Amino acid sequence: MTQQALISYSDLIDIWQDWQDAPAHAVLDRWLKQRAKATKRFQGKYRMLLDNAMQDAVRYMQLADALEQSFQDPDFDNWLDWDQHWSPGERRLATPQHFWFWIQQRSHADWHAPSISQQKARREHFAEFKKQVESSDSNALLMLWHGIRPTLETPLWARADSSDWSDATLRHWVEQQSQRPPLWLRTKGSRSLETLHQELSDAGVRSRLLPVHEDQDTPEHLLAALGGADVMLTDAWKNGELEVQDAASQMICRLVDAQPGHKIWDACAGAGGKTLTLAATLGKKGSVTATDLHKFKLDELKRRAKRGGQLNIRSFEWNGEAPLRLPKEIAQQQGFDRILVDAPCTNAGTWRRNPDARWKLTPENTRELAALQLKLLTLSSKALRKTGKLIYATCSWQVEENEGVVEAFLDQNPQFELVSQGIQGAPSLDSDTMFCAVLRLKD
Repeated sequence: MTQQALISYSDLIDIWQDWQDAPAHAVLDRWLKQRAKATKRFQGKYRMLLDNAMQDAVRYMQLADALEQSFQDPDFDNWLDWDQHWSPGERRLATPQHFWFWIQQRSHADWHAPSISQQKARREHFAEFKKQVESSDSNALLMLWHGIRPTLETPLWARADSSDWSDATLRHWVEQQSQRPPLWLRTKGSRSLETLHQELSDAGVRSRLLPVHEDQDTPEHLLAALGGADVMLTDAWKNGELEVQDAASQMICRLVDAQPGHKIWDACAGAGGKTLTLAATLGKKGSVTATDLHKFKLDELKRRAKRGGQLNIRSFEWNGEAPLRLPKEIAQQQGFDRILVDAPCTNAGTWRRNPDARWKLTPENTRELAALQLKLLTLSSKALRKTGKLIYATCSWQVEENEGVVEAFLDQNPQFELVSQGIQGAPSLDSDTMFCAVLRLKD
């Protein structure tokens, strides 16, 4: 029996029930970490295996219901209508054991499975359903198979049209949503990515330098950890020479185009991943002002900045209800050189790492967030100096949160013009999917 097979259905059923009893706003990754602290039963590799099982269960829970529906009614195929009446919070159609059976089949896991009713027939049904997905032109089946609601087909096609994706590119993006991306890393010191790549390899971390733009004669590369030893146990990590930052996030920081001497405002800094990158780019010339609505996030930023020895960052709370009161030296130069508005969003671009986010996406919260995004972008823009750049970003692929917000902002603020906009990361990179627009004041 393999180590993975030591995890039983009873363990999975128990942890799933605990998750179902958690508050609706709970984030799976944080919940799993908190649960691990509260119980000593599963640690180390067992905790990792349980965490992976929960990630798969949340990612494929609608598919499990669809498999049970089609198993009970083999002629059923109206998945679009079915999805319109499906809710992630409703009671599962399958019994707990049957639910985990479907999850196990889809994730190819080696759990210790009990004997269940109609087990052979269920295996055959799963194989037949998979064949239908592979041979059918149905977008609904493809989306179900990769953990995406069929009713999202319309906004996905809107994204494909806006980004000029081919059918094959859109299909590739959909397929990516059932695969967890690698752990992307950013160097914080003076040593090259090549040197750090070798150090990680020597420490037992499976890492690779992956090209950002393969079609260039001399493509840029980013560093990704693909498995093996824990990155956070390496000397490079302990010495503060590495930070975890998704490839798409790194690309957005490059679009900020920070230059030594710049005064930068990271308006919605959160825990400060992009703040730290921008501060490192400035070196010892210039500064980053980081604000956020939540103090606990800024406290995390301060901890990370201290760990990395970055002294050119200051942070304070900003509620986004009125224009920022400019610090004295920023007022003297009549505004910031760069303003990054990495706005709160549906996080639809992070489904690969945060599968629970896909079930929280609704037309209602999309509209509410788009209104908030426009408000924050408008208020932030008032702190930009005449020669500066305003950068708007989200962790979402939805046009309504991205190009739609930029268009509304430009309509209301004709003194600005668009420099560039587009999707960063997946599908072209094995990463999250983000959006970035660069704007400036007209001459």
